[in-house]
Amino acid sequence: MTIKTIGASGQISLGKEYAGRTVMVENPGEGVWVIRTAQVIPDNEMWLHQEPAHAKVAAGLAWAEVTPAEGTDIDEFETDMLRRWEGSHGDASEK
Repeated sequence: MTIKTIGASGQISLGKEYAGRTVMVENPGEGVWVIRTAQVIPDNEMWLHQEPAHAKVAAGLAWAEVTPAEGTDIDEFETDMLRRWEGSHGDASEK
């Protein structure tokens, strides 16, 4: 157990090892505080942690763990992407 004194401005130091960390402070009862380190997810990234995106990300990571990386022929890739785009949008030369 460590004894700390709350300063005149209402602050308490937890120690340099916690400097810059985000914490959650809960007050379950009078004179009782529970302080836990935490990580916060920004609102605009929360969708990645919810279904169906979470399952898709997990599946992609699982696939990447067992699938060896391989080189890509960029010319072949470009030709394939152009063919797919034209297949769904019509021939670009017709416009």
